[in-house]
Amino acid sequence: MRKPDDISTISNATLTMSVNGKPYTMYAHSTLADLLTQLGHVPESIATALNGEFIPRAKRDQQALRSGDKVSCFQAIVGG
Repeated sequence: MRKPDDISTISNATLTMSVNGKPYTMYAHSTLADLLTQLGHVPESIATALNGEFIPRAKRDQQALRSGDKVSCFQAIVGG
């Protein structure tokens, strides 16, 4: 059985990252999909990159975030 102080430490754990060049703090164990929700982005209208690597929309809910990550969110451009 966990002690109450252990639970509060886990629930209050955070990570710090960069989102479009600005510092941002999230709860630990958050995913890229969680971040987009917190930022208020409509997932279908945003493209994402994590540490310079494109992350497809279908993989955002599986992509864990870590302290020090660099996230880029940008308008997806379609056309030819």
